[in-house]
Amino acid sequence: MSGEQKKTPLRSAAWFGTQDKNGFMYRSWMKNQGIPDHEFQGKPIIGICNTWSELTPCNAHFRKLAEHVKRGILEAGGFPVEFPVFSNGESNLRPTAMLTRNLASMDVEESIRGNPMDAVVLLVGCDKTTPALLMGAASVDLPTIVVTGGPMLNGKLNGKDIGSGTAVWQLHEQAKAGAITMHEFLSAEAGHSRSAGTCNTMGTASTMACMAEALGTSLPHNAAIPAVDARRYVLAHMSGIRIVEMVHEDLRISRILKRENFENAIRVNAAIGGSTNAVIHLKAIAGRVGVPLELEDWTRIGKGTPTVVDLLPSGRYLMEEFYYAGGLPAVIRRLGEGGLIPNRDALTVNGKSLWENCFDAPIYNDEVVRQLDNPLIADGGICILRGNLAPRGAVLKPSAASPHLMRHRGRAVVFEDFDHYKARILDPDLDVDENCVLLMKNCGPKGYPGMAEVGNMGLPPKLLAKGITDMVRISDARMSGTAYGTVVLHVAPEAMAGGPLGIVQDGDMIQLDCHAGLLNVELSDEQIRARLADRAGKAAPVQHGGYQRLYLDHVMQADEGCDFDFLVGCRGSAVPKHSH
Repeated sequence: MSGEQKKTPLRSAAWFGTQDKNGFMYRSWMKNQGIPDHEFQGKPIIGICNTWSELTPCNAHFRKLAEHVKRGILEAGGFPVEFPVFSNGESNLRPTAMLTRNLASMDVEESIRGNPMDAVVLLVGCDKTTPALLMGAASVDLPTIVVTGGPMLNGKLNGKDIGSGTAVWQLHEQAKAGAITMHEFLSAEAGHSRSAGTCNTMGTASTMACMAEALGTSLPHNAAIPAVDARRYVLAHMSGIRIVEMVHEDLRISRILKRENFENAIRVNAAIGGSTNAVIHLKAIAGRVGVPLELEDWTRIGKGTPTVVDLLPSGRYLMEEFYYAGGLPAVIRRLGEGGLIPNRDALTVNGKSLWENCFDAPIYNDEVVRQLDNPLIADGGICILRGNLAPRGAVLKPSAASPHLMRHRGRAVVFEDFDHYKARILDPDLDVDENCVLLMKNCGPKGYPGMAEVGNMGLPPKLLAKGITDMVRISDARMSGTAYGTVVLHVAPEAMAGGPLGIVQDGDMIQLDCHAGLLNVELSDEQIRARLADRAGKAAPVQHGGYQRLYLDHVMQADEGCDFDFLVGCRGSAVPKHSH
């Protein structure tokens, strides 16, 4: 920043910049931490929003990460203030971290708005922390930069690499089929997660890290540097420097989160074989800044985009190899050279456009980041489905699906909820074959509640024993980004909200056509109306108190991003003055 550049007035001056009773008290209280007087003399106050928690193992190294951010902030002439927010890790939190994503966003929003800071650094990692912190920050609209904790090192088992998350699904199915012993299954635990960091597959955590970078909310390479690589801490340091500059430039998050940036992110999600969860999270983030984003945008923008990143669960490699191959800038260069970046001039937090950051990015491995004419999947765009079974839409991830099942007709085997599925799927007398469609109800936002990642239903053991590895599965649930299979998710409206998914019965015929974007049950309109009328009032959500009551009363459907209806929009950073 030029020494002659006019500085933006500091928001924190309303707390620390007055020579009256209030200024005295704000400064005095802060000084009990040993802060000298000159730190309050016109320096930008930078909040570090930290989701560190030992109960969120993906984020358990964030104390060290925050220290490197602080070094950068101090070097650039700012003053760092670290604060905690609700840390909703997917690995331990029951019933699902999605239930508390909105709660975390509320914590973030109110913490930023109500405290004396001029900008904020968001320390994110595990799946829901990235969207939650971006949602909360977007509703306040200060200069904001994302620093991700990074993926863990490659897992190891029997001398081979295994992917965190994905290996669990694979090994468990093998154990159920009798292909491996329970001892062999359990012996994978230690090598499965052998360093700090998030899942090392292209699961939701890595997907959302890529989305944060593609949106322009982080510095280049933020998405892929391994958690324990020294370069992760260098990036944290440089982000600390950059956030101070952003204050002086008044580069608020609303200048980054434009429609153009979301369109780029949708295209990038297809190229990386990203998680279906990105559909819900990007919609919720966009809603906080008033950017219109619809399910059809995923078809219009993403359809026809090749998946060029060869990573589990869709491909072969893991996040270490992705970073060594060039990381997300390499992917963006590949897309841009093929004319597949919709908005090259989209602004990013370093003040440059997305294309300026990536046009000459090195690509070190054409196996991991493939050429456009040698993709992993020719069309990796998220498949949006509609029909009488999903009037408001459903999603499917083509890069994780079996090509021969993308157009399929089969008999429904119905599970009323997840407990019913668990009780019934192991029954050797279950009337099911590989051509059937497994359909599960009441696992959506209101039905679970929280829309847990149970959509990738395990197959019946008797079919696994025959060597069957995939079937069409349909639900109003989500699935982990580390999972795979021909799985239809996010059916809206959900069964608990009166959607037609709730009226499907054993034996009904289901039609799936991903190429045409259709999902139908072979019932007449009259039959559907009659069944819906008969079901009305029978499927009321279980009554809860506390936060779950708030959630059930205000959560929107999957096609709307599952945000709370009263949280949509940007409320700004203004806060009433307080007199002590």
